[in-house]
Amino acid sequence: MRPVTFSWLAVLVGVACAAIGWLGLAGWLAAAVLAGCVVVHVAGNALGTRLRDDTDRDLARRPTRSRPGPVPVPQPPTHLQRRTSLGGLVPVSAAVGGVVGGGAGSAALVCLVGSSPAGAVLGGASSAVIGALVGFLAASFVEIVRTSLREAIAAESRAEPHA
Repeated sequence: MRPVTFSWLAVLVGVACAAIGWLGLAGWLAAAVLAGCVVVHVAGNALGTRLRDDTDRDLARRPTRSRPGPVPVPQPPTHLQRRTSLGGLVPVSAAVGGVVGGGAGSAALVCLVGSSPAGAVLGGASSAVIGALVGFLAASFVEIVRTSLREAIAAESRAEPHA
């Protein structure tokens, strides 16, 4: 190892030890995460280099015996492939989730913790944001599942001839 590299390594270890002494357990955890990141990075580089070196790059010497297949007939895009609105249920669900989350958060802060009115308003606003996000995600999930099931049933009924 070159002296310059060793000096930088010694400085890094010294700074890490100082951080551990200053931060206590959090410093040890940070050092463990940093060491783990370095180990994983080095292992990934070694694995990638080995895989790159083991790969056969001379594709010209392999005979190609396959012929390209027929080009498939383009199908019209499905509803999920097109960029469309999720519908009117999503904003309503997000608004309901926001109102319910805000009310529940404010009530919990006032009743359970005995928070001040300013704290209840701030906590209620935070809870409203989380409630609106949960409402949006739930409504989006329901709408996408409903649309995909509707398209799957329609495609299945088109594929099977009626008896």
